[in-house]
Amino acid sequence: MDISSPPHLDARPRCAWARREPNLSYHDHEWGVPLHDDRALFEFLVLEGAQAGLSWETILKKRDNYRAVFDRFDPAKVAAYDDAKVAALLADPGIVRNRLKIAAAIQNARTFLAVQREFGSFDRYVWGFVGGQPKRNAWASLREIPAKTAEAEALSRDLSRRGFKFVGPTICYAFMQATGLVNDHTVDCFRYAQI
Repeated sequence: MDISSPPHLDARPRCAWARREPNLSYHDHEWGVPLHDDRALFEFLVLEGAQAGLSWETILKKRDNYRAVFDRFDPAKVAAYDDAKVAALLADPGIVRNRLKIAAAIQNARTFLAVQREFGSFDRYVWGFVGGQPKRNAWASLREIPAKTAEAEALSRDLSRRGFKFVGPTICYAFMQATGLVNDHTVDCFRYAQI
């Protein structure tokens, strides 16, 4: 990123939701970029679950603290969290202090590890839901983008069957958008052609 031109002064066309920080930088550098790193995929799985009922901007503002208190989203470490760690997380104002979401993160870490053992990586597992290649959509406006798709519903069903929590179809579709399984940048957005 060119530091001489702050993002808020950049006039390139973007998706309508990327109008101010932290959404702007997230949109320009992360959202929709195909992701194949298991630790990063686990991070998005936890954060998308934490976002349920809240704005993504709220989660982005808490993301650095999430990384610190969730051991950089190392699934093996999160899977081993005990009652004392849960109590510490519930007392931390830097994250969403919701007992069910924290319990889901720990449960999901354990199940994530099981998926890694079965498939060799979570990456191999999750990318199978889009045939191993990003699905490139062609939306003209934000209004056209669905809240869920057949692929997200299939992923949600399979994750739920395996024991994952906070993985409904809408959360799964947001996860797929964030991690680049689908390109949902609008066609007029400068990032659409770049990804």
